Amino acid sequence: MIKQLKLKDYILIDELEANFHSGLNVITGETGAGKSILISAIDLAFSARVSKDVIKHGAEKAVIELTVENTKHDLSELFNENGIDNFGNEIILSKEITQSGVRTRLNGTLINQEFLKQIKSLFLDIHSQHQTYVFMQPKYHINLLDNYAKEVYGGLLDDYKALYKKYIDTQNMLEQAKNSADTTENQLEFLKFQVNEIAEAEIQSETEDEELNEELAVLANAEKLKELTGQSYWTINGDDGSVIEALGKIKQNITKAVSMDPALEDLEQRFIDTVENLRDCASELRDYSQNLDNDEARLNEIQERLFLLDKLKRKYGGTLSAVMETYKKLSDELSGIEFSTQNIEELEAAVKEIYGKLLGIASKITENRQNYAKVLSVYIQEKLEKLELPKARFQISVTPKDLSCDGGDNVEFLISTNVSEDLKPLAKVASGGEISRVMLAIKSIFAQSDDIDTVIFDEIDTGISGKASQSVADEIKELSKFHQIILITHQPIIASKADKHFYVRKSQEDQTKVDVYVLTGENRVKALAELAGGEINDQSVEFARSLLTV
Repeated sequence: MIKQLKLKDYILIDELEANFHSGLNVITGETGAGKSILISAIDLAFSARVSKDVIKHGAEKAVIELTVENTKHDLSELFNENGIDNFGNEIILSKEITQSGVRTRLNGTLINQEFLKQIKSLFLDIHSQHQTYVFMQPKYHINLLDNYAKEVYGGLLDDYKALYKKYIDTQNMLEQAKNSADTTENQLEFLKFQVNEIAEAEIQSETEDEELNEELAVLANAEKLKELTGQSYWTINGDDGSVIEALGKIKQNITKAVSMDPALEDLEQRFIDTVENLRDCASELRDYSQNLDNDEARLNEIQERLFLLDKLKRKYGGTLSAVMETYKKLSDELSGIEFSTQNIEELEAAVKEIYGKLLGIASKITENRQNYAKVLSVYIQEKLEKLELPKARFQISVTPKDLSCDGGDNVEFLISTNVSEDLKPLAKVASGGEISRVMLAIKSIFAQSDDIDTVIFDEIDTGISGKASQSVADEIKELSKFHQIILITHQPIIASKADKHFYVRKSQEDQTKVDVYVLTGENRVKALAELAGGEINDQSVEFARSLLTV
């Protein structure tokens, strides 16, 4: 539900904070006072498009902030996927409108239009004379019916949807198999050639060519390497005049020095270690030089191998890694073709079998829908009679269609509000007063199975008076047990049912300004009296008090 609305520099409002009740919230005020400003602000907070005209004259920007309490929907996964902080049951939706653009944030994170639309569908329904109410749209009617009867055939519908997904997946596999089977013989032979060409190369690793090039460099310079390492060995550890011989003489001198000054022992040990390391280096140079051969056969073998690998890289990718990826892709394609030609008959049989099962389940769902459509049609018609539409006829139409993700039925709400007229789609109901009461009747029936938190009615009392007003007031109060209701009304009977009563007043002194007050006690009595009689007098006050004591 909507807990709080904050506005700053919005239309005629400098700054506003309105805290809403969980039940019935009523907004009243004189004609032209700006009652719809609160409704429009809530709507715009959830809307993708906002005009810069809502910025108060002289201000740089307008800000709308809604705090919404969420107790029905688990949004943790959705928030995680979109990098949005989770504040538990509280959601803060804010919109900043400037001359250059609009920024919408959810819990401080910028969100896009699609995400905002998704959030709105969970939390808000608005009905006004200028907006399309969700229940008017036929595409929602099947969901409303199924949601109402979910305890009866919801499990059956879940089974159908799971099987339908399997049906679509199997159909896609069959289509793919048929496309693959259409591959020409020449295409198939060329594909086999490509796969075999790469397979026969027996590529050892993604870096095989790099390793071979390193080995090639060594073999190509074998003579020079042998000469350089051999000479280095003899210089270090040869016969007369070698480095080791010279170091031996230095060692003798250091040893004599140590006998005279023990402080040189550490230096002596480091020198000994250095000489031993040098001997090890000499040994490695000798072994390397002796074991290095000018292997012409291996040289030729490497050159031939590199020529083959370069050829594959030119044809199938710039690197061996790309060649190996191409091999996997071509192998999978070849396997798919070979498998598909054998599998088409099996897939065709599977599609036929699954479709038969779908028809069986869809038939049971249709039967349930038709039964509950009749029951609901009666309930809604009874509600319409209570709302002073005694001649109204209401019918939920269930007609066949090709199987789709939700079964084999089209569901649409039909109505006639006059005896002389035939049933027609709900969206074609013309009278504003009739639309309001029809929507209220439908909403009342579906209230306990509907997950939407807040329902807003903008002047639901349009075109009604007298006895109809009392019926509408009672129905709205009942509906507020299941949903948070926010509504604008001119009817004192409806306003008297409020759990929280907001009063909107426009003042025009130095500048036009709109203020919003919460009415309690005598102020509320006076507001109801003014609604009832147009002015506050003993008679209208007495009537207002009688409404509040009912």
